Amino acid sequence: MSDELKVTGSSKRERYESLYPQLQALLLGEDDLIANMANVAAALKEGFGFFWVGFYRVSGDQLVLGPFQGPVACNRIAYGKGVCGTAWKEGRVVVVPDVDQFPGHIACSSLSRSEIVVPVWSGNRVIAVLDVDSDQLDAFDETDARYLNKVCDLLDGKKRTTV
Repeated sequence: MSDELKVTGSSKRERYESLYPQLQALLLGEDDLIANMANVAAALKEGFGFFWVGFYRVSGDQLVLGPFQGPVACNRIAYGKGVCGTAWKEGRVVVVPDVDQFPGHIACSSLSRSEIVVPVWSGNRVIAVLDVDSDQLDAFDETDARYLNKVCDLLDGKKRTTV
C-alpha cells in the first residue's frame, strides 16, 4: 500500500467508499490490534478531518484510552457512562447530534459538539469502541454509522483476509 491516502468523492458515502479499500490493504497481514487501531484513527482523521478520532479499549469494568488522533483525551471511562460507555454497555452505535443534550456526556474537550461511537467486536463481545468527535453540531448520520461499523469490522482479524 502507498504511504499516502487518497480519499476522493464529493459525498460522505463516496469518501468512505474511497477510503475503505485502502484501510483493507493497510490492515492486511498485520495482526497487532493496537497498530491497526492507530492506523485506522490516523486514516479517518486524515481522510475526513474529524476533530478527534480514537479508540477506547475494554479493560475490566472500564474503557481505557487507546490510539487516537487529536487533542488530549480522558484516560478512563466507566461502563455505561458517557457516550462511549453507553455504546459499550448497549453494544450499539450511538450518534449524538449535540453533546450538550446527551445526559451524562463526558466532556474531554469543550470544542467537541457532536459525536459518534461504534463498538468494536471480537466474536460476541465488545473489546473497544471507536469514538469520533466533530467540532460541528449534527455532523454524523446513518452513513457514518454504516461505514464506521464496516471499518470496525476490519479490526477483527478473521474478517481481514482479503483485499
